[in-house]
Amino acid sequence: MARWHISTRVPVALGAAALLLAGCANPSTGSDTDDPTKPVTLKFWHGWSAPGEVRAINENIARFEKLHPNIDVVSTGNVSDETINQALRAGGGDAPDVVTSFTTNNVGQYCSSGMWVDLDPFLRKSGIDKTKVFPKTLLDYTRYEGVQCATPLLADAFGMYYNKDAFREAGISRPPRTMSEMKADAVELTRKNKDGTLKRAGFMPNFQLYQNSPDRMFAQWGPEYFDGDGKAALAEEPKTEDFFTTMRGIADAQGGYDAMERLRSGFGDEMSSQNGFLTGKLAMHLDGEWRGLMLKEAKAGFDWGVAPLPVPDDQADTYGRGYLTGTVAGIAHSSRHQNAAWELVRYLTTDTDAVVHFANAIHNVPSTFDALKSPGLDADPSFLAFLKIAQNPHSQAVPPSNNGGQYINSFGDFSQSVESGRTKDLHRALRELDDQIDADNVQSEN
Repeated sequence: MARWHISTRVPVALGAAALLLAGCANPSTGSDTDDPTKPVTLKFWHGWSAPGEVRAINENIARFEKLHPNIDVVSTGNVSDETINQALRAGGGDAPDVVTSFTTNNVGQYCSSGMWVDLDPFLRKSGIDKTKVFPKTLLDYTRYEGVQCATPLLADAFGMYYNKDAFREAGISRPPRTMSEMKADAVELTRKNKDGTLKRAGFMPNFQLYQNSPDRMFAQWGPEYFDGDGKAALAEEPKTEDFFTTMRGIADAQGGYDAMERLRSGFGDEMSSQNGFLTGKLAMHLDGEWRGLMLKEAKAGFDWGVAPLPVPDDQADTYGRGYLTGTVAGIAHSSRHQNAAWELVRYLTTDTDAVVHFANAIHNVPSTFDALKSPGLDADPSFLAFLKIAQNPHSQAVPPSNNGGQYINSFGDFSQSVESGRTKDLHRALRELDDQIDADNVQSEN
C-alpha cells in the first residue's frame, strides 16, 4: 500500500471507473484451464510507487519466481484503478493477469461486474479455508454478495497518536477511552494564543483534516449503513445522530468549528514537515500505522504514543476497535493464465513469510492470522498497537457497494455540511441522504 499518499476520499476518477465496469467485457474471455506448471509470463499491475515499497514487492516476486521457476512475473507499478479498469475492459494481450487496488470501496464493482474473477474455486482447489487464514473484517471488504473476487494484501488500521509530553504537562495519566473522556482531555490539552486563537487543539474532529474522513471516525460507533434489504438506513440508525452530536461537542468545547478551521488552515501538507501533529499543534490525532515510521524518520521533537481511538460511552466494552481498510489482490477476468495467476496471488496474500516481509518493509498491518502472530513481525510498540486494533472483533470496514463506494462520498459531503452548521434539521437531512444513496445504487444497477 502506498499509504503515504492515500486519499481520504474516493477519487473523482472512480466515476469513470464505474462506467468502465458497467460496460465490461464478458468474464468468460479469460481461461482457468491453463497448466500452472508450464512456462508462462504473468503481468502484475500494482499501485506502489515509493522506492522502498517497489523494492519490497519486487523482493517478494523474486522469491515467488524461485519457487515457481516456470513463471516469469513482469511487474508494473504506480498504476491507478482507472488505468487497470480500462485495460481489463479492453482485454487482449496487453491486459494484466494479476491486479491490486488500494481502494476497497471498489470491490463491490469488481465482484458484481465479473471484472475480477471469483477466487473461491481457486481457494477450494488449494485446500485453503479462507475463514482460518484471514480475519473476518478483511474478508468482508474483499467480497460482495457472496463473490470472493479478491484477497487481502496487507491492511491499514487507524488509531490515535498522542503527544505524551503534552499529556504530562496537562496532568493526564493515560489516553482517553471514551468520547466523554476525549472531550474532557481535549479541553485540558488545548492551548490558545494571546489573541484568543488556537495555538494547539487537543483533538480536531474536522472532517477535512488529513485522514479524518467521517467514515473512519464513525467506525468507532459500529454503525449499520444499510438495513437487511440493502436500503440506506443512516436516518434510522441512532448512532448516526449521536456521532455528529459528539463530534460537534468536542469541537465546541475547544472553541468551535470556525476556530478549528483557522488552526487547520495554518497546517502544512500531511506529508510535510509542517504536519499539524508533527509540529505540536495537535495533541491527539487520528492516523494509520504508517505514520509512526514517518514520525521516527522526521525525528519528532516530542515523546509520542499510540492508542485506539475512544469509543462512545455506551459502548465502552468495545474500546480497542478501529477502522480497517487495505490493499486487495485479484485475477483479471480476461487473463488466459488464471491458474498461474492464482499461484502468484496465493503466494503474495497467504504465504506467511511473504506477508511478514512485506508488512515489515512498508510498515503496514499483516493480513493473515499466522502473519499477525509471526515472531518475525516488527515488534515496535506503536506498530503492535495497530496489530491489536486490526484483530479486535469490533473493528470495522465500510460495507462494499456496487458503485465504488459512492455512498461514502455522499456521506462525506453531508458530514462537512453538518459540521459547518449548514444542515439545520439533521434527521430530515439524513432521510434525504438515505434517499440519495438508494437512488445512486439503483442507477448503478441499471
